[in-house]
Amino acid sequence: MGSGSRFDAFRALAERRGRPGVRLLESLSEAAKAGQGPAEVWAPEVAERFGLPAAAGLGPASFYADLAAPHGRRHVRICTAAACFAARAGRHLSEVEGVLGVRADQVDADGEVSLQGVRCLGYCYAGPACLDGDTPCTGPTLADQLSGRAEPHAPPIPAVDATGAPVLLAGVVEGADAWQVWPGIVRTRTPEQVLAEVSASGLRGRGGAGFPVAAKWAAAGGSPDTVVVANGDEGDPGSYADRLLMEADPGRVLEGLALACFACGSRRGVILVRSEYPRALARMRVAVEQARAGGHLGRRVHGTDVDLDVEVVEGSGSYVAGEETALVAGLEGGRGCARPRPPYPTRRGLWDVPTVVNNVETLAAVPWIVARGGDAYAARGTPSETGTKLVCLSERFARPGCYEVELGMPVLRIVAELGGGLRAGSDLTVVQIGGPLGGFLAADQLDVPLSEADLAGRGAALGHAGLVAFDQHVEPEQVLRHVWEFAAAESCGACSPCRVGSRRGLEIVRTGAPPGEEYARLLRVMGAASLCAFGRRVPAAVRSLARAYGNRLAGWDR
Repeated sequence: MGSGSRFDAFRALAERRGRPGVRLLESLSEAAKAGQGPAEVWAPEVAERFGLPAAAGLGPASFYADLAAPHGRRHVRICTAAACFAARAGRHLSEVEGVLGVRADQVDADGEVSLQGVRCLGYCYAGPACLDGDTPCTGPTLADQLSGRAEPHAPPIPAVDATGAPVLLAGVVEGADAWQVWPGIVRTRTPEQVLAEVSASGLRGRGGAGFPVAAKWAAAGGSPDTVVVANGDEGDPGSYADRLLMEADPGRVLEGLALACFACGSRRGVILVRSEYPRALARMRVAVEQARAGGHLGRRVHGTDVDLDVEVVEGSGSYVAGEETALVAGLEGGRGCARPRPPYPTRRGLWDVPTVVNNVETLAAVPWIVARGGDAYAARGTPSETGTKLVCLSERFARPGCYEVELGMPVLRIVAELGGGLRAGSDLTVVQIGGPLGGFLAADQLDVPLSEADLAGRGAALGHAGLVAFDQHVEPEQVLRHVWEFAAAESCGACSPCRVGSRRGLEIVRTGAPPGEEYARLLRVMGAASLCAFGRRVPAAVRSLARAYGNRLAGWDR
C-alpha cells in the first residue's frame, strides 16, 4: 500500500461521519506550539479551516493540557506527579522555576521560555524529571541540567524478569525477535482459533479495569468495520511499563495489535501514544514502517486475503482521555471526556463503528499466548487471575525499575527482595499501588498477593501496578493534598459529582481544619454518582491513604 493512500480508510470513514478526527487535534497542536497567544486567538481559525464552528476548536483547545498551556520558544514540561513529588517532597518545582525564571504554567514576558506542570513523564524510576523540548532531564541535578551547568541525564529503564520465562520482557531482556508468530497465524489459523487461545489463557486487560480480553474481542461481533486501538496513553503516575515496551520492543506491541485485529476481523488498527512519550511515539512510527516493509501490514498480508493497516496517533495531554470512551472522543477530534455506557465502544465506538480498546501491555502478551497456547499462560499466576504483570518501582527504592512477575507474588517480596527496600536514608511509610486511583498500603501491610481481588480486600487496586514509595521526608498532609490536587486538575468535568467534588475536596483539605460531615458526604456522592472510574475511585484512594497513615490522618477516611 503506497504512502499516499496509507490512512485513506481512516480519513474517509471519519469524513463520511462528518468528524475531522485527529486531523483537527494535529492542527490545533501545531497552532499551540507556534506560541501565538491564548487559544481564543488561534483555535477558532483552525476550526474554520475544517468548516467547523469556533466551539469545535475552542473545546479541545481549552481541554487538553498540551493545547491549553502557554508555549514559549523553549518549552519545558516538568513532572509534578506522585513519584517525582515523593523524590523531593515537591521541592524540585520551585528550584526549576528559579532557574528558568518563570512560574509553572506560564511563559516569560519575552515569550522565550515556558514551563508546564504535567503529571507523569514515565521517568518514575529516576525522578524528578522534565522534558526540555523533547530532551529528558532527570535526577537530583535537574535544575543544573536545565541551566546548562550539567549535561542532560536520563538513564534507560532497568528491566528485570522475575519469572524465569518472560512473556512481556522476552524481547527486552532476552532479545527475542518480534513478528515470529504473525506470518504463520495469518496463513494457517482462523480468527476463531486465535480468539479461543486468548479465551483459554484467561488474559485480562492490564490497563486497570481488568476486563477479560477475549470477551471484549467477541463483543465486537466480528464486524470488518471494527477498529482496534492500542492504548498507549499510560497516564498512571508511577507506571512506565508501556513506555518501556513501546521504546524497547515496539514490534511486539504491534504484532499483538495485528493478532487482535485478526481475531476481531478488523482491517484497521490505531496506536495512541501520549505526547509525554516522544521517544515511544517515534519508535512506534518506525515500527509501523518496518512492519509494512516486511509485509506484515498492508493489502493481502503475506499472500492471504487479509488487509490490515495501522495509524499512529499522538495524544494531547489528559489523564482521563486514557479511559476508553474518552479516548474515542479524543480520536474523533473532541474533548477527551468520558461518555455514558451503554452503548459500549465494542458496539458503537470510534466513528460509530465497533471499537476494541486494549492497552499496550495487554497486547504485548498476545504473541506469547498464541504461540504457546492459552493453557500455558493460564498455568501461570493464580487460578482466578492468570499470567504475568509488569510492576514498576519508583525512585525511592534501592533497585527501581520494571519487573515482570507472576500475579499472586506478595507485594512484600516485590518491595523487599526485588526492590531491595528503600535507598539509604529513607524509611518506608506508605506505598501507593496502581496509580492515583489505586490505593495506599502501610509499610507493615504489604504481605498481600499482587492480585486485583486481594488488593481490593485491602482497599487498594491493581491498576497499572506501579509502586510509588513515600518515606519519612514527606508529611501525610502533603500526600493527601497531592492526591486531591491530581483529582481536581485531571477531572474531565463531564459530570458534576467529580467536577465539583474534586475541587471542593481540595478546598477542604487545604483549610487544614478537621474533616466534617460535608467531606464525608462529598466522598459518598463522588463514589456513587460519578460517570467513570476516575471520580468513583478518588474516595477509595483517599480513604486508603488515611488508613495507611493511621492516627496521623485521623478522620480523613470518613
